[in-house]
Amino acid sequence: MKLFVTGGAGFIGSNFIRHVLGLHKAYSVVNYDKLTYAGNLGNLDSVAKDSHYRFFRGDICDAVATESAMRDCEAVVHFAAESHVDRSIYDPSPAIETNVKGTFVLLQVAKKLGIHRFVHISTDEVYGDIAPGAFSNESATLNPSSPYSASKAASDFLVLSYVRTYGFPALITRSSNNYGPFQFPEKFLPLMITNALDNKPLPIYGDGKQQRDWLHVEDNCRGILAVLERGKIGEVYNLGGIAIEENLTMAKRLLRVMGKPETLLTYVKDRPGHDRRYALDCKKIEAELGWKPAVGLDEGLRQTIAWYGANSQWIAGVRGGEYQSYYEKYYENRNPSLNAIPHERRRTLQN
Repeated sequence: MKLFVTGGAGFIGSNFIRHVLGLHKAYSVVNYDKLTYAGNLGNLDSVAKDSHYRFFRGDICDAVATESAMRDCEAVVHFAAESHVDRSIYDPSPAIETNVKGTFVLLQVAKKLGIHRFVHISTDEVYGDIAPGAFSNESATLNPSSPYSASKAASDFLVLSYVRTYGFPALITRSSNNYGPFQFPEKFLPLMITNALDNKPLPIYGDGKQQRDWLHVEDNCRGILAVLERGKIGEVYNLGGIAIEENLTMAKRLLRVMGKPETLLTYVKDRPGHDRRYALDCKKIEAELGWKPAVGLDEGLRQTIAWYGANSQWIAGVRGGEYQSYYEKYYENRNPSLNAIPHERRRTLQN
């Protein structure tokens, strides 16, 4: 099967491409990526010369270029997105343009070309902030909080409308917080790890008590492939790690693994509209497709820390001028959240 993978130079997309090509099944991949700040062809050095792999640089909002690259493909796996919440809060335009218009263009092109299966990659953030002890299943009401999650919810509805109206062969996966190798260090865990490696402060939003469900990217890739191969058209499948931890707890865990002091923790002003809890009910995909996460959080965290520790050149390559501007904007110039800082450290900051 010839796959058209959008956003394949990004974190999850590149892991998925390496996963699929490493299975030595009858798959070939066309990687279609705009190569924005988070796209990095270095993520795919190990498969760049694979005869079953081709790369096209292009924008999913460009219908002509997209159609040219997609021609002769049989299935689409759509990762391409502006995926960072903070960036969407600062300027929602790129998220709306890429995530909504881009998905619309892809649907139109894929429908025109008669694509056999279309897997749309979404997020648990579309469910919004959920109550303590609760879990979102696939029929839960969507209640997005940020421009990013709203744009993803909109794209989900677009995909489902094409299934209902045109009989389009689409499916949706909604995954929880992914982590693992090759993740751009604007996201929580790689930001914490790379800062700790350099003995720099680890910025914690608010009180750090936000709960997230942590899913290793390898498990997500296995789940996406299961949905592509065996999922039911028109269905949504949750993919969660079933490993819910507070952000502060995760930061402390990685510091212990790395042998770094907790004094590196630095509390900063919370994100506007920050959701407190995400948690997914994944019974559906386990019952229907036999998928469940295989990488435990302790093992996955150790592996991830070890990968970043061994890949300083990759880190240096992605933390260039644009990243430094981003970091200064969102962290170094952010006012401390004094109410969230332990009393003894708060006095130090105020003096």
